[in-house]
Amino acid sequence: MKVIVAGPGAFGIKHLDGIKNIDDVEVVGLVGRRLENTQAVANEYGVPNVFTSLEEALKLEADAVILCTPTQQHAEQSILCMKAGKHVQVEIPLSDSWKDAQAVLDVQKETGLTCMVGHTRRFNPSHQWINKRINKGELNIQQMDVQTYFFRRKNINAKGEARSWTDHLLWHHAAHTVDLFAYQAGSKIVKANAIQGPIHPELGIALDMSIQLQAENGAICTLSLSFNNDGPLGTFFRYICDNGTYIARYDDLVNGKEEPIDVSNVDVSMNGIELQDREFFASIKEGKEPNSSVAQVLNCYQVLHQLEQQLAS
Repeated sequence: MKVIVAGPGAFGIKHLDGIKNIDDVEVVGLVGRRLENTQAVANEYGVPNVFTSLEEALKLEADAVILCTPTQQHAEQSILCMKAGKHVQVEIPLSDSWKDAQAVLDVQKETGLTCMVGHTRRFNPSHQWINKRINKGELNIQQMDVQTYFFRRKNINAKGEARSWTDHLLWHHAAHTVDLFAYQAGSKIVKANAIQGPIHPELGIALDMSIQLQAENGAICTLSLSFNNDGPLGTFFRYICDNGTYIARYDDLVNGKEEPIDVSNVDVSMNGIELQDREFFASIKEGKEPNSSVAQVLNCYQVLHQLEQQLAS
């Protein structure tokens, strides 16, 4: 299978690293804003074609595209790829508006192509371990307590490099938890509340936010987010269940006493991004709906839209 990767930044490189471990998949094109930087990454990973235009890249003979581009371009580019006949995996978030999220689903239905969103938490072995026990009836979530903390007072990416666009606590970082909570609870979110701190004078966004969620089955979630936090950085999930407490830190999992839980046999890899990519390619080959398809995650973006309206009012 031939794939184009758009965006040679921090997450584009994570996908390139993951794809190296997947048989019968070849990256045939790399798209970036700056030719010199994009060429350097292409040289490192042996990608034969480099572009500064996604439209030009889509003329390549390729089956699929992975979009690791700025949030504000995700919906438009997803639609562009599908209309060019390419399956698409778009990094989280699908969009930064409810209207755009719906538009992507409409085109996916029209074309019948695979459109998957990079909701990586569904694929991390730590969260998969929890999900498997829930599906077996061994656990039920009572509460999720989640902290998403970064130090982003300047417009930089995960590699500490300057960004040409502004990241967002609500539409990007909250999307991970909003989707994961409903997914793990196995129940639709019926209540959602949010408050935020002051708007940053240069970035134009709030750097601190608090969100409360409740699922139809009664489970609750409390999410704290900050771009003001000077370490430790990352996202930490505490699952308070009817049969144990568990803390997930990306691909690692411990119980409430901080005792490690072996999740090495949950899936074929310990790398959540690689597992996400494996799901994408397998869904194309097998003609099945992928986990975290645009249809499956759409309710997450409806909740984010409701929260945005609440914050604006």
